[in-house]
Amino acid sequence: MLPQVEHELHKRRRSRNIGLLVVLLGFVALVFGLSVVKITQGDMMQGYDHRPRASMLPADPNPPARNSAPVAAPGTPAAEQGGAAEAGQ
Repeated sequence: MLPQVEHELHKRRRSRNIGLLVVLLGFVALVFGLSVVKITQGDMMQGYDHRPRASMLPADPNPPARNSAPVAAPGTPAAEQGGAAEAGQ
């Protein structure tokens, strides 16, 4: 049996594939490392869902005064009862 002689094209292809493997493994290691660092920071992580959140807003230096009586939404039975009581007085 004759020993198989590898063609130059196969050698170049193998070296390119090994180079690509190194680049991909480096990318995977980078993403994994960033993920580990972000998870181990321990900060309260919140995803961005394209909606404003009160937890992300700065505190209001002059908050409005609290109303002692709750206000019913228009069209609810509580709002209709409040309107009828005012009309009967």
